[in-house]
Amino acid sequence: MTSPFFAFIWRLKNISRWALMRSSSRENVQEHSYSVAVLAHSLALIRRQVFGGDADPCREAAAALFHDCSEIFTGDLPTPVKYHSADITSAYKELEAAASKKLTRSLPDALRPHYEELFEDAESDIVRAADRLAAYIKCVEELSAGNREFSLAAKQTRQRLESMNMPEVDYFLEHFMPAFDLTLDELNYSID
Repeated sequence: MTSPFFAFIWRLKNISRWALMRSSSRENVQEHSYSVAVLAHSLALIRRQVFGGDADPCREAAAALFHDCSEIFTGDLPTPVKYHSADITSAYKELEAAASKKLTRSLPDALRPHYEELFEDAESDIVRAADRLAAYIKCVEELSAGNREFSLAAKQTRQRLESMNMPEVDYFLEHFMPAFDLTLDELNYSID
């Protein structure tokens, strides 16, 4: 049997994010998934190493890589639409679940349960926080580029991050976020 699983995964690069926003820098779902994986790894590591919590950074990173794979079939529905009402949110969650099942059904039997577990792990609090953090970083980058289109999204996303009450998120915001406001020269100077 020929499996289209990875051919589907590679198409994530064709799905644009932030469709309703004027962006100074375009972002696709494949790029976003990489960012979320890096952030999930770091949040899990912070939870484990800084706060003594139980987390597997590699598992969280792997789950994050696949957290938006259903969008291969659904596209990236903008947040204001996705969360406009409880009915729309519920219907979209059902659509995402069906899309994820369709995707995992394309795998050989020996691999399917392992990917199904990763897709389930993509609902972890760490992956959700990393996803939100990636959105916030995108907003900060857009604002740094002079794009005021992201002002409200940045404010709302920061508030949602803070309301998560996750020490590892607060730690990231305190120790790493300020650097996102620096220029390349300022970043280089900060480590010399």
